[in-house]
Amino acid sequence: MSQNNHADLKAKLRGVLPPIAMPFDARGELVTGGLKPQIDFIINSGAGAIVVGGSTGEGHTLSDSEFKQAMTEAYEANNGRVPFVAGLIVNSTRQAIARVKMLAGMKLDALQVTPVHYLFKPDAEATVRHFREIYDATGVPILIYNVIPWNYLSLELMGRIMDEVPGVVGMKQSSGDLKAVSDLLLSCPDKIILSGVDALLYPAFALGCQGAISALTSAVPSVVHDLFTAVENNDHATARALHFGLAGLWNTLPHDNLPACVKYIQSLQGVPLFQPRPPMQPVSEALKRQIKQAFDHLMG
Repeated sequence: MSQNNHADLKAKLRGVLPPIAMPFDARGELVTGGLKPQIDFIINSGAGAIVVGGSTGEGHTLSDSEFKQAMTEAYEANNGRVPFVAGLIVNSTRQAIARVKMLAGMKLDALQVTPVHYLFKPDAEATVRHFREIYDATGVPILIYNVIPWNYLSLELMGRIMDEVPGVVGMKQSSGDLKAVSDLLLSCPDKIILSGVDALLYPAFALGCQGAISALTSAVPSVVHDLFTAVENNDHATARALHFGLAGLWNTLPHDNLPACVKYIQSLQGVPLFQPRPPMQPVSEALKRQIKQAFDHLMG
């Protein structure tokens, strides 16, 4: 990938990049046509791009046919309004390439690719090769989604991948380690460094992350957009106030059931309420009351 194209992409993938939640019914089936109202809401709230197939989007639960259906519906609903990022949460290089090939004809601005997430993990050489072969086979720029706890890529390995694989244009850092974020920004100034840590969006933006892909960017995209804008304008009093409002909401959300919580919070803003895919459960009535109290405080 040329440096000019890289610079263009860095300028495009900026600000709030929400992961789209999947519209499942109570049986866990994808609801045809369920994505468009959410995508309209997110884009109208100031999103700089959309990400489809990530963890908030329960991409790890999608079959190949469901992956293609969701991507096709989301792509058509977006209709070129903002950059489109396809998420890959798969366990082999072959499967990653096959999924991208399913999307032939779509203009994919980037892929968000996790390291493999099952029990076993490849060594450093194989990990570099994994990302290289995906890019060589697809030609689509890659963002590393560094989120898998037992296959968490070190700062050194991420730097090596971004150095050795020109198509890897950046990464989403999902650890709460702000030093790692700072070191990435220092060592990879030409790369796209995004935050995936909802509790630390403000300090990540203040350090220089050019955006975020996280649950709150999907749940309350307009507020995170306002936070990002405040930091860009050096209005840190506003940014801190937004940070603590977001923290109050975030602290009500059980991490293990984030997709269901995101869908509920979106429903408070007019998006149709869909369900998580079983065995995950809908938000309980008691939790709804806690979330709504924090939401009302944030939005009030």
